[in-house]
Amino acid sequence: MRIGHGWDSHRLVEGRALMLGGIEIDTSTLGEDGHSDGDVLLHAIIDALLGAAALGDIGTHFPPSDSRWKNADSLVLLQIIYEKIRSSRMLVGNIDATVILEKPRLADFLPAIRTTIAESLDMNIDSVSVKAKSAEGLDSVGRLQSIEAHAVVLLTEEPPEMWV
Repeated sequence: MRIGHGWDSHRLVEGRALMLGGIEIDTSTLGEDGHSDGDVLLHAIIDALLGAAALGDIGTHFPPSDSRWKNADSLVLLQIIYEKIRSSRMLVGNIDATVILEKPRLADFLPAIRTTIAESLDMNIDSVSVKAKSAEGLDSVGRLQSIEAHAVVLLTEEPPEMWV
């Protein structure tokens, strides 16, 4: 078994969609300012996957200096990394993630976010946990200037009977 931790943060700006776990949070007037679509949750999960597999970090695989990744869909980035994980004969055991955002409240979006992540990684939804927290008015998150996410993943070796 291998454990990885990921973290990401982006400024919040007007004129961009707020993407979390591949889902647009349509109740927000602010979105992430990022090179790709800015989905901090998927970026944290990607970094956790890469960390557990000792394959570097998201910036190594999708550098902001590379125009191919400008406004890229983070679900596509997740799929690329998932294929690298699978080619290393690893399976994603579970994910535990936390999004820190002052508003809007995310409770109504969490089931769809969990489903999207689970489907993207060929996982049972019961193995994907996504929580939402506020910063209680503290720091740049609490002042509605930024958003951040943390993720922890467990990778397990694929059993030999699956090596086909």
